[in-house]
Amino acid sequence: MLIRPHDASTDEAQWRSFVHQQGFGHFAVSGAGGIPVLVPTQFVLLDDRVVFHLAKPNPVFAALAATPQAVLSIAGDWAYIPGAWRMVGDEDPSLGVPTTYYGAVQLSGPVTVTDEIEEIAAILRLQLADVEPDGGLQDPLVHTKRFAAIRGIEMMIDDARAKFKYGANVDIEHREAAAERLRARGGPGDLAAADRVPRG
Repeated sequence: MLIRPHDASTDEAQWRSFVHQQGFGHFAVSGAGGIPVLVPTQFVLLDDRVVFHLAKPNPVFAALAATPQAVLSIAGDWAYIPGAWRMVGDEDPSLGVPTTYYGAVQLSGPVTVTDEIEEIAAILRLQLADVEPDGGLQDPLVHTKRFAAIRGIEMMIDDARAKFKYGANVDIEHREAAAERLRARGGPGDLAAADRVPRG
C-alpha cells in the first residue's frame, strides 16, 4: 500500500480507532503457487493481537500450516469525489481531478491456530463482548459440541500500516468544499468520509 506523507496516520490511536469502528476485514495468507488465500471476517482488536474464529474447512488453514504469517486488511469510510467537487470559487469545474477518499489499515504478524475448547471459548467471548455486549446470551461453552466445526485464530501484531486519504494534499478551502458536498450528498460512506476530512 502506497502511503504518501499527507495520508499517513497521525498516531497509533487514530488507526486503532478506525480498526475498532470497522470491525471487519480481509485476512490474507500466502497460498500455494504464490496465490494468496483471502478470507473476509469479523475480528476483535486487542492491545497487541487480533482474534477471531473460522470454520474448519476454510482453505486458509492449509495456507497457515505452510506459512504461519498473515495480513489483516481493513478498509472503509470511503466515498467517490467527483472532479468538480475539488474546485472552488472561479476555478473551472471541468478541470477538476476526481478521486476517492478512504481509510485503510494493514496489520501483519505471526498466527497461532487453536482447537482447544477453552481457548476457542475465550475467543468467542471476546467477539461477543465486542459485537453484542448486552445480548443476554449464555456462555459459548453451552455450545461446546459445535466447537468441532471451528478453529480459533490469534495474530500477533508485528506491524501496522495506516493510510487516511481524505484530501490532506490540498488546502483547507478545497477540503471543506469537498466535505460539504459529501454531507449534502449523504450517500453510503459520505458522512463518515466527511468527518475524516482534516480540519487543520
